[in-house]
Amino acid sequence: MKEINILYLYPDILDLYGDIGNIKVLQYRIEKRGFSCKIDTYSIGDMAPDFSSYDIVFSGGGADNEQKILSDDLIKYKDNIKKAVLEGVFFLLICGSYQLFGKYYKGVEGNIIPGLEVFDYYTEAISDRKKRCIGNIIIEALIDGEETKVIGFENHGGQTYDTNGNFGNVLFGNGNKFGDLTEGFMTNNVIATYLHGPLLSKNPKIADYIIKYALERKYDEQIDLEELDDTFEEKCREQLIKRFLENN
Repeated sequence: MKEINILYLYPDILDLYGDIGNIKVLQYRIEKRGFSCKIDTYSIGDMAPDFSSYDIVFSGGGADNEQKILSDDLIKYKDNIKKAVLEGVFFLLICGSYQLFGKYYKGVEGNIIPGLEVFDYYTEAISDRKKRCIGNIIIEALIDGEETKVIGFENHGGQTYDTNGNFGNVLFGNGNKFGDLTEGFMTNNVIATYLHGPLLSKNPKIADYIIKYALERKYDEQIDLEELDDTFEEKCREQLIKRFLENN
C-alpha cells in the first residue's frame, strides 16, 4: 500500500482559524483513495525531526509572540529544512509560518524576528495595530496547469514584500499587502499563503494537487487520483465566489 508521511509542525501553538483542518482534509482524501497516511507532530522540546524523510510538511498560523518563540526553535533546523525544500518535499505554510520562511519579520515596535531565509521575501508590520488585511479573500491560482479560484480568510498586519513566484492573483481581498494584486508564494513544491479557513476544506483541488505531487515524487510514477464526490464542497464554493465577487 502506498503511504504518505506528513509532518505537522507545532500543532499546540500554530492553529489559528482551524488550520488543523488542513491536516484532517489531507488525511481524509488520502485514505479515501486507499492510501495510507502517517502523521507525525513536532513541537518545542521534541526530538529533532528529519524533514527530508517526510513527503509533506505542514505549518499553520500564529501571532507575533508565537513567531518569536518558534523562530528561536525552528532556526536550529534551518539547514535541514533548506535541504528538504531543495530535495522536493512539499511544504504547506500558512500565515505566520509563511512569514518565518522568508528573510525576517519586522514587528510593530521595530523588533526583528529572524526568518529561516529559505526564500528571499520579507515581512514588515505597519505601525497602526488596528490596520490589518482582514476578511474573505479569493485568488486565482494556476494549479496543475489549470486556473483555479481559491477561497480563504486573511487576517494579517504584516505586509510581505519581494515574493518571486506568487500563489495567485487577487480577485477579492488584499493579498500580500494592502491593495496588492498578488497573494502568497508558490513553487513546484511549496505553497505559502495567508489564507486561513482552513485552506484545503474550501479548496479540495489544492489538497489533491499536494497529494498527487507527494505520491508521484515518492514512487516515481504517474498517479491518477480517483475522483471523490465533492458536490457539496463545490456548491459551497459557487455560493461564496458569487457572493464575494458580486460585492466587489
